Amino acid sequence: MRGLRRVLAKHRLSKEGNNQMTCTAKGFIKKVVSFKETKCTIISDKPEAVEVAEKTIINHRKQLEAYTKTHPSFLYSLKPVAADDGPYVAKLMASASAKADVGPMAAVAGVLADLAVEAMLSCGAKIAVVENGGEVSAVSATPVDVALLAGDSPLSGCIGFRVEKFPVGIATSSGVYGHALSFGEAETVTVFSGKAGLADAAATAICNNVKGDPDQAIRNGIEKALSIEGVGGVLIIYKGKVAVAGEIPKILSIMKEGG
Repeated sequence: MRGLRRVLAKHRLSKEGNNQMTCTAKGFIKKVVSFKETKCTIISDKPEAVEVAEKTIINHRKQLEAYTKTHPSFLYSLKPVAADDGPYVAKLMASASAKADVGPMAAVAGVLADLAVEAMLSCGAKIAVVENGGEVSAVSATPVDVALLAGDSPLSGCIGFRVEKFPVGIATSSGVYGHALSFGEAETVTVFSGKAGLADAAATAICNNVKGDPDQAIRNGIEKALSIEGVGGVLIIYKGKVAVAGEIPKILSIMKEGG
């Protein structure tokens, strides 16, 4: 269990890039849930959906902890690891990370968010939005606004996205801000997909490819993004340059307080 906590802290808690969300619907329920290193924000139109999401996250995290006690390579590998004998959460992580060619822990936050949203929908929620360590999984009857937070970058908190197509998974990775493990140098790589688990793994993989000469680095990142099955779009910020590929939600300009 200490191993899982340590790896979770390395990969997600000292979040390198982040997403902060708001929902435009009135009367929704919002709850912040903390369980060990996992910290989530859950938004829904049904109080029972919020509760089932919390229970789902805790339950799957406990299953993952138990599994990694006997499968330590699942914790530390930087390459895909199969989980044929593992719980559902581990199998989803293994699948997402295999598509992106990274270690399974690169998908943990996004997969837990996806599982929570899946549970919320099963109890009739029309709004099911979960942010877990900066990764967002959402299905909503109303638009969801997501702000991009990226450490000390001048664009941090200044731009965001209005999401109107669902389901959606959004994840951000960085090789500059925070202490998360990355082999790249991008300020931020934000990925949009149908699932947060895949977006999570893909953001790590793409960020790993963004380094060196800015123009070539961005080309490498975009090439990697478009090679991953299931990635819908990507936004890359690197050394003063911003690049977009594929389909991404409408970009919003956010006015900071005092600005």
